[in-house]
Amino acid sequence: MSYQESHDIVQSTKLSSKGQVIIPKTFRSAYHWEVGQELIVIDTGDGLLLKSTTPFTKSNINEVAGCLKYTGTAKTLEEMEKAVAQGIEEQFHDCD
Repeated sequence: MSYQESHDIVQSTKLSSKGQVIIPKTFRSAYHWEVGQELIVIDTGDGLLLKSTTPFTKSNINEVAGCLKYTGTAKTLEEMEKAVAQGIEEQFHDCD
């Protein structure tokens, strides 16, 4: 379920005597919130916004570097800096 689909769903819940609110299952499932999920509460002026404090699972470079498949010849630092400079020049060329 996408954010837009779950955003269109209107459900009600109650505030308990301990100040607790049950988040309906459709929303918990849509955002993959499990028991113990930490949330931040933001006052929007006309209501409260709940957001996950950890939108992504913690990982280290060894776990994710494999997704950066590159089969060409390794680039030198000079080549990378030149490519970055060229990209910046192309992006801002029309700003002159």
